[in-house]
Amino acid sequence: MTPPNGPAPAPDDSPLPARPRLIATDLDGTLLHDDKYVSDRTIAALAAAEQAGIEVFFVTGRPARWMDVVSEHVHGHGMAICANGAAVVDLHAGGQLLQVRPLERDTALAVVQALRDAAPGTTFAVELTTGIHYEPAYPPFHQDPGATVATAEKLLQIQEQGQGQGQQAEDESTAPVVKLLAHHPDLTPDGFLTVARTAVGDRATITRSSPSALLEVSGPGVSKASTLALCCAQRGISSDEVVAFGDMPNDLEMLTWAGTSYAMANAHPDVLAAASGRTVTNNEDGVAIVIEQLVARRRADGH
Repeated sequence: MTPPNGPAPAPDDSPLPARPRLIATDLDGTLLHDDKYVSDRTIAALAAAEQAGIEVFFVTGRPARWMDVVSEHVHGHGMAICANGAAVVDLHAGGQLLQVRPLERDTALAVVQALRDAAPGTTFAVELTTGIHYEPAYPPFHQDPGATVATAEKLLQIQEQGQGQGQQAEDESTAPVVKLLAHHPDLTPDGFLTVARTAVGDRATITRSSPSALLEVSGPGVSKASTLALCCAQRGISSDEVVAFGDMPNDLEMLTWAGTSYAMANAHPDVLAAASGRTVTNNEDGVAIVIEQLVARRRADGH
């Protein structure tokens, strides 16, 4: 998209914080257009934020290997929180994993059993730090042609030492699980989420970001918000100094944790209700519009 002449104002109901130090933004449905690209206007806004001394974190449900869409636009910091908080990644270092908060395999197996019982017909995929693998009936990932296809129980099995079928099998049986994905062909997305949370309880964190009945399961206490809070604490940044953007239920905790938060106009109703402000849609560069306002205020204040 060609940037318009001058920054457009943020919507009237979107409060601007006095002195933000960090911007935390979701990607799909938020920063990215529906064609999965970053607009020229957004690229310029991200650069302006960095130049103004505002750190930018990409906070996404995507795995680290799917971050190439923004890896050229990371500017000074290059930090990303991936897999809904399960991984912290340095994009400047080619997606190097700095921290992993895994879903333990025995917990993942318990979740699989609970969802098979509560929602028959559920199929699963297992996202490892080394790649994704899925069950035969699970909607295939065309972006990952090298995936292993097997039952979730088989994919989550830990091979006894010396019993693997080569290096790849050993890697798959020992690599940390960053996310379990559960798909149902018939239930509504929010209905499936309610069923799953009731069945699993506090054994794992369950959320969703897809328009289909696709759930994302992380370790207990692992979320975009909890990992962002850890990263901010390491930098001496308080929640009041964070501006967050999102559109789907997996963004809810992050939006309520941040001192200032914006729901995209295209956001899920729960997100629209939870955020402290609202901006226009992802296809209208809603994140860029707010960043432009933040930077303009910072410059006007002499910072």
